[in-house]
Amino acid sequence: MTAGAPLSRRRLLQSTGALTATGLIGLPARLLAADPVSVAGIYTVPVEQQWVSRIHKAAMAQQDAGAVSYTFSENTANTDYARVMREYAEGGAKLIVGEIFGVEDEAREVVGDYPEVAFLMGSSFMPDPAHPNLAVFDNYIQDASYLSGIIAGAMTQSGNIGMVGGFPIPEVNRLMNAFMAGVRETRADAKFQISFIGSWFDPPKAKETAFAMIDAGADVMYAERFGVSDAAKERGVFSVGNVIDTQADYPETVVASALWHFEPTFNAALAKVQDGSFTADNYGVYSQMKEGGCSLAPLGTFEGKVPEAAVALVAEREAAIKDGSLTVEINDNEPVAG
Repeated sequence: MTAGAPLSRRRLLQSTGALTATGLIGLPARLLAADPVSVAGIYTVPVEQQWVSRIHKAAMAQQDAGAVSYTFSENTANTDYARVMREYAEGGAKLIVGEIFGVEDEAREVVGDYPEVAFLMGSSFMPDPAHPNLAVFDNYIQDASYLSGIIAGAMTQSGNIGMVGGFPIPEVNRLMNAFMAGVRETRADAKFQISFIGSWFDPPKAKETAFAMIDAGADVMYAERFGVSDAAKERGVFSVGNVIDTQADYPETVVASALWHFEPTFNAALAKVQDGSFTADNYGVYSQMKEGGCSLAPLGTFEGKVPEAAVALVAEREAAIKDGSLTVEINDNEPVAG
């Protein structure tokens, strides 16, 4: 998969209330009474994978609400992606959602052949007026990643933080850099071990990489990939999650998680498909905290175990992010260890 200049890319959410749980927030009431929109999802990994699970969950919520009819393909190889896009377009899909990080050029050829179909695709590139029916998005959840770092910095005893990612591409780098900035708020002298496993879904490799970092002194692990929290649990250290909240599976291990909520992104696109105004646009903004696109998971089993000063700082910084007085830096450069 290629993602423009730096490498390539790809990659179940805690409810914030009853409306969010059903996926109704952000969708005008008039649209709920309309005929269901035919939606197709195309994913290169299983729908259980963190990143894709957010898209799948948002689409399923609108299907349950009667706003869409939804079908999907998972584990779609990059070599098959364009073909599957065409099949869904010719089959009557009105909105196709997925991830074209590894097939940017091929996908745009398909998009150009089906101008009547709306495409909402994860991409490393900005919208292009030459493809008016292709809107792009990504998980810009640096706000929540920064807040999770504040918690991590307060929980480390050694000041040694391990970080395991998939690939050092912008979509991963920006979250890691935001997390590191948060750590330094509460542990200015923190040191970071950083490694990328070269896969979006290889839990055993991520686990072994995490073991090596723990053996080298890390007592808090940043779990950008599945498998890291398993290593942390076995070695009795903490981990911080990414995109989804896995604390229920690791109640004594996962101290915090930065959550991605895809509902605002999906619902905004769906509304525009319904009223005929869908066009090329950057839907990445809907992942930001002030849009409801990300949040810090509740402390849950770590309630009362995180230092009060850190909890207070998180609340202060979160309020500032939401009112616009604080902007978390978007740094897409590869994070530096040390």
